[in-house]
Amino acid sequence: MGTKWHKPEDVVAKLRQVDVLVSQGQSVAEAIRAIGVTEVTYYRWRKEYGGLKSDQVRRMKDLEVENQRLRKAIADLTLDKLILQEAARGN
Repeated sequence: MGTKWHKPEDVVAKLRQVDVLVSQGQSVAEAIRAIGVTEVTYYRWRKEYGGLKSDQVRRMKDLEVENQRLRKAIADLTLDKLILQEAARGN
């Protein structure tokens, strides 16, 4: 079975849907089955996206992407610096 990647906005919507179903009297397990994910996935999502709104999730994901890009840039610059230091020692 293939892996389906959910967008963060979809995850928040599904978490809200579970909350609505539970408040209507369904058990948590039934509500989780209704949104079509496993219990492990539901609890992982709830841990990560628990109290966030859709726009906050989008912003968080954008910041994670930017942070990853900046970390890569720092690693590249650090490597360049080390190479230059090594070359300067050789002279």
